[in-house]
Amino acid sequence: MSKINAEIILPTQELRDDIPFYTKILGMRMDTIYPADDPTVAVFSGHGLRVRIEKNADVPPGKIRILCEKPNDFAAGKRYLKAPNGTTIEIDSLNPPLILPTTQHSFVVRRLADQAPWIIGRAGMHYRDLIPDRLGGSIIASHIRIPDGGPVPDTVHYHSVGFQLIFCYRGWVDLVYEDQGKPIRLFAGNCVIQPPEIRHKVLYASENIEVIEIGVPAEHITTIDHDMELPNGSENPERLFQNQKFVHHKADEAVWKDFRIPGFVSRDTTIAQNTQNIAGVEVIRPNGKETCKSWHSSDILFTFVMEGSMTLEGEDKEPFNLSPGEHAIHLHEKADCSSEDGTSTGGHWNPTFENHGKWGSETGFHKGDIGNFIADNIGHATIKFETDLWCIDCEDETKNIIDKAVIIHQGIDDYISQPSGAAGKRIVCGGIIY
Repeated sequence: MSKINAEIILPTQELRDDIPFYTKILGMRMDTIYPADDPTVAVFSGHGLRVRIEKNADVPPGKIRILCEKPNDFAAGKRYLKAPNGTTIEIDSLNPPLILPTTQHSFVVRRLADQAPWIIGRAGMHYRDLIPDRLGGSIIASHIRIPDGGPVPDTVHYHSVGFQLIFCYRGWVDLVYEDQGKPIRLFAGNCVIQPPEIRHKVLYASENIEVIEIGVPAEHITTIDHDMELPNGSENPERLFQNQKFVHHKADEAVWKDFRIPGFVSRDTTIAQNTQNIAGVEVIRPNGKETCKSWHSSDILFTFVMEGSMTLEGEDKEPFNLSPGEHAIHLHEKADCSSEDGTSTGGHWNPTFENHGKWGSETGFHKGDIGNFIADNIGHATIKFETDLWCIDCEDETKNIIDKAVIIHQGIDDYISQPSGAAGKRIVCGGIIY
């Protein structure tokens, strides 16, 4: 491939005034100048930039940002300069210090069902904010999904953060990290911390993947590493990244212990001890005993309900009933709701003997695989579903939905697990009777 150079064109009125500025003050090299008898064009290069200064060029003067490790030692310590041709020069640090904004404390309650529309972010991932005010910029909590799953068009990158957590809420995702060996699969209920500036990459995701990402501060820089390839062949789990270790917490290997608040037990992710107590992450569940009111001394406390429901009472606040708000709904074989657990309805209605899956999937789906829906704060929901694969009291038994049951599950359908999507308990039953 032939060599290619790219230039930024800047105007000038008098080239001889610009030459000493760009060469002596900015330390750039002059590569070409012409015509010899009365120069009107000069090309300078340096600091990863190539600039063409052209007399009477029909372009604005522009701005150049020069980043250096010791900005006070560059251009006599000046941070802002103006070239004779009118171009503004801004000098800044190549590695600016991480600034953690002061937390602006507030009591925030959000339901996933009430969230704003998804925003398409980096690598095609969908994002939405769980803490809209971000507590003055001190934290960001993002609900992230990857529509349809599959390979993720990600690149090796790192984040300039003080702390970053990835908690897998649903599905699974394949990730690879610097000095941590082979790629890992992060399953629902498991989590990782991404220490500051650890190189990593998202590889592949399941169809229903959803994660919760917590980052401190809210606005931080993501940098692409064009040189590193992952996995990088080394495995050093003890390596420190700005005094933090990489943690991959697995739920099935955790030990449950009494939580600091009576009435609950917890599994500690070990994140606190591996971040020098910068942050702690615990998964808690009730143990059937009475609880009590409590308070905390931490700067920020973030709670996310993964399954079931809870009532949160804050000082001088009305009680909040919190739940995931999303449930699976299916048609089952028999309109028999006589059993308390709904098992009297049989399995999914599947007259064509297909695999379980998402409605319309090319790999197969049950005629009873409706999918998931979101209920409101008091449990109400409206579902609109239109199909020509069903009929009411027709002769085609592969389409007739009479004498079938509508079942709502406690959890969501993952569209993968066989034979029913791992949707959890049957909590609502209704018969279709004609």
